[in-house]
Amino acid sequence: MAQALIELSNLSQAYGDVVALQDLSGAVPPGSIGLVGSNGAGKSTLIKTLLGILHPTAGTASVLGLSVTDDIIEMRAKVGYMPERGGLPLDQAAADFMIYAAELAGLPESAARQRASDVLTLVGLHEERFRQLGDFSTGMKQRALLAQAIVHDPELVFLDEPLSGLDPEGRDEMLRLIGRLKGFGINTLVSSHVLADIESTCDWIVMLEGGRLVRNSALDEFTDVRTIQLEVFSGADALVRSLEGRGGTVRREGLRMEVSHDGQDPYPLVIEALAESNSSLRLLRPSVTTLEDVFLQQDSTPHPEDQS
Repeated sequence: MAQALIELSNLSQAYGDVVALQDLSGAVPPGSIGLVGSNGAGKSTLIKTLLGILHPTAGTASVLGLSVTDDIIEMRAKVGYMPERGGLPLDQAAADFMIYAAELAGLPESAARQRASDVLTLVGLHEERFRQLGDFSTGMKQRALLAQAIVHDPELVFLDEPLSGLDPEGRDEMLRLIGRLKGFGINTLVSSHVLADIESTCDWIVMLEGGRLVRNSALDEFTDVRTIQLEVFSGADALVRSLEGRGGTVRREGLRMEVSHDGQDPYPLVIEALAESNSSLRLLRPSVTTLEDVFLQQDSTPHPEDQS
């Protein structure tokens, strides 16, 4: 089994009396990771803790097998960070800043210049490389922030709300760039509250709510097909009896129904029941649960300690 990208063990983080992260435990594998949650869920706090910017109040965490408290210098050399906003010297040319960022990460001058040119080309800023960053549009600044985060060829890059403030075209471009990083061997952790963007980019989801880790699993475990929607022209009563007789769970409205089968693939059950009941089928399709469905369901479920 591959080494975990991130490991958490009873990790907590508090600002005085305000608890931002509460007892987080779990392992995250290499790949494209989506860190999701509503505003204030603790996403930025977790990223800053994993970067060693904040020291855990309790518990431990490691990134790439390195402790975020004991191995902080070695760990930071292997990761990149794109903040949600700011961090760019607006009176400096893009090329000069990228060279500086590369040298700051330990690259010699000649390698830093080549790497700066490469990443600016990658993010679509080669023609603008001699312009001052202060003259860049919002979308160009976001791409420059991404470039500085990967200029030293990190193993993992943290992207904190990288789509913030972008128009639809800019969002599409940024998602395309993030998707390309996997081809360069760079793992990504993307923080966002826009679940559709995460669903199109990531293959593993870490979900926070109120500072708690509520889900930590592969995307396909969120969106797995567990329910079938179907509609018949006739024979609905006989079909329901056959489905329930085989252990299926049926929610029915007239000739339409949703069928599930105790967490198993419901298709074999439906096919057998249709044959037995001789029902006349009009519609059959999967009822796919989206990441947003899961998030809304989780958001509406009270935590035990919140109940009186």
